[in-house]
Amino acid sequence: MKKLSLVAVTLFAAFTVQAQDVVKFAPLDASPVDISYFPNKAVKFKKTDNPNPVVKVIYARPSVKGRTIFGDIVKFGEVWRVGANENTEIKFYKPVTIGGKKIPAGSYSLFAIPEKDKWTIIINKELDLWGGYAYDESKDVVRVSVPVKPVSEVIEALSIAFTSKDAVANLVIGWDKTTVELPITVK
Repeated sequence: MKKLSLVAVTLFAAFTVQAQDVVKFAPLDASPVDISYFPNKAVKFKKTDNPNPVVKVIYARPSVKGRTIFGDIVKFGEVWRVGANENTEIKFYKPVTIGGKKIPAGSYSLFAIPEKDKWTIIINKELDLWGGYAYDESKDVVRVSVPVKPVSEVIEALSIAFTSKDAVANLVIGWDKTTVELPITVK
């Protein structure tokens, strides 16, 4: 009986190792995917706080790598996916207001048209696009112009975070030496 058990365990181990050898995992992406929440899930909440998300952004984080980003890699006056690879997605867990327009809860794409001194931020109904190549303006939910705020230190990887004041969550996009803020009214 011991010999039979030993043979069974050996065969199982050999099969498991062989099955693992078949899987070819992709290498780490040059622009890894990240998620940003409002409110920030990393913040320690009090028992009376509601830690449920109101807004979630899923995006790929390309790096500067010594390149000129805005005006070169990301062309001025052209629709950009706000990241790399698939377009950036933004999810509202409850209705919000952006640029004076009420937006129902749901998932949307986040695009931008960068210019030297301002960006047009676009919330669009289309999901699951690769980049901005199939962007369809007729599916825009809202467009808002926001000023560029230059920063002195290079932000190496595209970063998205939230700041807040009262009922406004500011979606902050930063990359290279540029930041912009999109005010989102959440109440």
